[in-house]
Amino acid sequence: MTKRIAILATDGFEEIELTSPKEAMEKEGFQVDIISTKPGKIKAWDKTDWSKEYEVNYTLDQVKPSDYNALMLPGGVLNPDKLRRSEKALEFVREFFKQHKPVAAICHAPWILIDAEVVKGRKMTSFSSLRKDLENAGANWVDQEVVVDEGFITSRNPDDLPAFNAKLIEEIKEGKHEDQHA
Repeated sequence: MTKRIAILATDGFEEIELTSPKEAMEKEGFQVDIISTKPGKIKAWDKTDWSKEYEVNYTLDQVKPSDYNALMLPGGVLNPDKLRRSEKALEFVREFFKQHKPVAAICHAPWILIDAEVVKGRKMTSFSSLRKDLENAGANWVDQEVVVDEGFITSRNPDDLPAFNAKLIEEIKEGKHEDQHA
């Protein structure tokens, strides 16, 4: 059975943080869908400026977490800041934790996880500027290229993508983790 993975993103996602994991997962034979709050296309950010547009496969209204084996959240600054203000996006994220499925987040994406209230007591990393935000939300923040806590994968920035992608694929192949929790 083919694993189906949701990438939740909107305008302002860091391009390489979506394209690199997506390519790595597709190379493994996984079906990867870009899910967003709006239909059509979403615009990428590439380090210091806007980049290409990417086709959204489904909106949050068209899918549910039970349709997927795992969730991946790319960073960028604008993308997670917009998504954390969407109750539908937050509920989508929470449901993956409730279903004990792998969830991966890189760079600024943990902002979404803070607002979804799923980081308390979890060991994780992020872009360094989110350290205090995560600690204040109850996370155990560490400065490592990739952290795995019961199917919950986090990384700091695009430099960590090789390690992040490898752990993401490993956790998806392992499947549900009964100790995965919010």
